[in-house]
Amino acid sequence: MEAVYAACLIVGILYALVSVVFGDWLSQAMDGVLDFLSLDGPSIFQPMTLVGGITIFGGAGLLLERYSGLGVWMIALFAVLIAIVGAIAVFFLYVKPMENSENSIAFTIASLAGSQGEVIVPIPESGYGEVLVRVGAGNTNQIAASYDRKPIPDGAKVVVVDVREGILYVSELNLTI
Repeated sequence: MEAVYAACLIVGILYALVSVVFGDWLSQAMDGVLDFLSLDGPSIFQPMTLVGGITIFGGAGLLLERYSGLGVWMIALFAVLIAIVGAIAVFFLYVKPMENSENSIAFTIASLAGSQGEVIVPIPESGYGEVLVRVGAGNTNQIAASYDRKPIPDGAKVVVVDVREGILYVSELNLTI
């Protein structure tokens, strides 16, 4: 049984090393051939969780076999239980937080209401111009109209008062103190 435990431990360690060092390269080279490993079912069955459990099973089995006086079946049972607990820990401490950490740099035009910007194409009193609005770490140029129906010159600081039909309605920001 020691050979089974050692094989599980070695395969798990090799999988971890190969996926860390060559993961992106292999993914591109194989062009999605192994995408079936990312199961569409519950995310607890992700490869990282399964391989982590197998690795823990191997390590726990080896340690229990060498340092406990338990029988073969008790060692296997305890190794399986430790592997299940370890896989659950890997899932909740690594996989789940990584799934939740995926961020998007996308924004909706409606979310620009209340934002400040700068006029880059002058806005006439009854026409359209363009404003530059900061979004996250970047900027976006958007079509804008004057909310107050007053002309707004190039370079003026503005605030987005309303968004309708993809057009930002802005007012000049008067910063008098």
